[in-house]
Amino acid sequence: MKYAINAQGVPDAIGPYSQGTTAGRLVFASGQLPVSPDDPRALVPGGASEQAERVIDLIEAILAEVGCTLSDVAQTTLYLARLSDLDAVNEVYARRFSSPAPARAVIGVAELPLGALVEMDCVACR
Repeated sequence: MKYAINAQGVPDAIGPYSQGTTAGRLVFASGQLPVSPDDPRALVPGGASEQAERVIDLIEAILAEVGCTLSDVAQTTLYLARLSDLDAVNEVYARRFSSPAPARAVIGVAELPLGALVEMDCVACR
């Protein structure tokens, strides 16, 4: 069966989708934007590094809602508005995800909602 995840401290989805879902042992976190904790229609201040930190914080909260941690993440997809930010995002990513690192795809996009520089989704296994 599939179940929706609605984590405390994570802004509501800005469209017709769940923050995350579970299906058996798999946990799917929807793409998270680096929105401010004070205003879900505004981005956190700073550049790609700060946005990556916030996105990972939100994913961590979604995973925690179902008893998972970042070490349970098997795969991520990073969406970057500027591929030139990849080195900065990689520094944050390497610090936050333990070894072995999750499988990952990086996709350069023309634009992200709210003008964000970073968005990330993931699949974890519990």
